[in-house]
Amino acid sequence: MEEYKKRIIKIIQYIEQHLDTDLSLEKVAEISAYSPFHFHRVFKLITGETLQNYTIRKRIEKSALYLAMRKRVDIKEIYLELGFDNHSGFNKAFKKYYGKSPSEFRKSAPENFHKILKIESKNGQVDAVFHQYICNVENLLKWRTMNLEIKVADLEEMHLASVMSLGIENVESSYDVLINWAKKKHLFPRDHVKMISVYHDSFKTTSPDKVRIHAGMLVEDKLEAQDEEIFPEILEAGKFIIGSGEVTLDDFEQCWVSLFLWMNENHYTTRKAFPFEIYHSNFKEHPEGKMLVDFCIPIH
Repeated sequence: MEEYKKRIIKIIQYIEQHLDTDLSLEKVAEISAYSPFHFHRVFKLITGETLQNYTIRKRIEKSALYLAMRKRVDIKEIYLELGFDNHSGFNKAFKKYYGKSPSEFRKSAPENFHKILKIESKNGQVDAVFHQYICNVENLLKWRTMNLEIKVADLEEMHLASVMSLGIENVESSYDVLINWAKKKHLFPRDHVKMISVYHDSFKTTSPDKVRIHAGMLVEDKLEAQDEEIFPEILEAGKFIIGSGEVTLDDFEQCWVSLFLWMNENHYTTRKAFPFEIYHSNFKEHPEGKMLVDFCIPIH
């Protein structure tokens, strides 16, 4: 736990002290000692915001403080000091948060800004923020202990019949296509059918409505090329971190983040292969919407 606390404090302090510099995902992830892919998920779960949203918000909040306290300083000097490139971008971002332009805000600050000033000047405010984030990590680690069994294991090569889903909201309809095809081929229903979702894009770089997820069904033999939407896919043999648990769809993000944290704790690194989920039961058949899932991360 102390290690997480140190990392969180280091990250937040770095952002606060470097609002005028490059705060790209790659740069801040390097400071945190996580890979960009893992850092993106961890940071969002802990703070409730993406790194980009967090840094913009902090820049805007600090600019609001400067507008109120530094009445004679030119607005351009303020936004350049806080990492904004031009007036148009700063004006748009500021208005989104405060509902008025920076100049309008500055004029109204004596009457309406006292509450924000009080928050900024309050002793221990930073410690309170750290405490909130550390509590989030503690809760995540407790949740992981209660809900996931984690192991490292070698998996054999797997052959799939797959349908590509563009956007996470379309995964279910892709599985409908796959199951209808399997019924015609007399592959479904049958005992021990395994459905597998393979992630071919990272949520770090691709928006949820554009991410490619392959809805797959494990088949015994290599599938020949099909004339329909179905295509053959092979998951190569290798070593994986496998987190297994009975969870709901809402728990999936916590499962993945938990595994990334565990991976870093135990000094594993990912290899060039796609992560995937193996479903051992159907959440629609469970009274609480739960299913047995293996979350698999390819590692060296």
